[in-house]
Amino acid sequence: MKLKIESPIVSVEWLYENINAENLIVLDATITKVGTKEITKEEKQQIPNTIFFDLKNVFLDNEGLYPNTIPTKENFEEEVQKLGINKNSSIVVYDRIGVYSSPRVWWMFKAFGFENITVLNGGFPSWLKNNYPVEVLKLKQVIKGDFIADFKTENISLTNNVLQASKNKKLILDARSKGRFYAIEPEPRADLRSGHIPNSKSLPYSELQIEGKMRAKEEIQKIFLDLNPNKEDVIFSCGSGITACILALGSEIAGYKRYKMYDGSWTEWASNLELPIEK
Repeated sequence: MKLKIESPIVSVEWLYENINAENLIVLDATITKVGTKEITKEEKQQIPNTIFFDLKNVFLDNEGLYPNTIPTKENFEEEVQKLGINKNSSIVVYDRIGVYSSPRVWWMFKAFGFENITVLNGGFPSWLKNNYPVEVLKLKQVIKGDFIADFKTENISLTNNVLQASKNKKLILDARSKGRFYAIEPEPRADLRSGHIPNSKSLPYSELQIEGKMRAKEEIQKIFLDLNPNKEDVIFSCGSGITACILALGSEIAGYKRYKMYDGSWTEWASNLELPIEK
């Protein structure tokens, strides 16, 4: 049986039912959550046949000035092939927090032209809660895949694009906490200015979630409609490009696909002292 992904998110029940599909690839995209210590709980277990997708050391531009910068097309293609991923693979990506870093991988694959990928709603905690089988954490031996990347540059906004959108009062949604957005709590990076991009709006990613899962489609639609009643194009931003992808995931769950990602996000914006900020 070969899978075809039909939705941006799937349940743990769906994954359990399809775990033996011949073209299924399961990726663990866990990173340490901003402001927390290293994850230790359940770290020696994983969903069967999981492959680790290393966002912090492999799948980024190591020469970039800012954290989590998207890698080059050539680098992404090469490293994805090393994971045994093929053009006809179906990918389910999860993380050990719930839905935190997994949407970054989902968005990244879409940015490189691959659509047959979905996020596991609730992640590893939901898998464990259902008492589904796990295995000891291990490296999976794979055969090099034939994945081909096709970089969709139209999915990304650069700083100049964001500056122009800000000046023209176009919709920019910021996934950071309201405390960081309004500069009443410090940035994780001590050397970074606090505040937000002028004319942007606050939409903490946590508002799209409940107990580690994405909210129902209708609830997410209402949240976006309240902020974007005219359903105009939107740019998503956050601290360094991770949680903005949760907003992108929510947008697609809600059926709104007219968005772009500011990959450098607040780290890039606030590092440029010539760019304006609001508090």
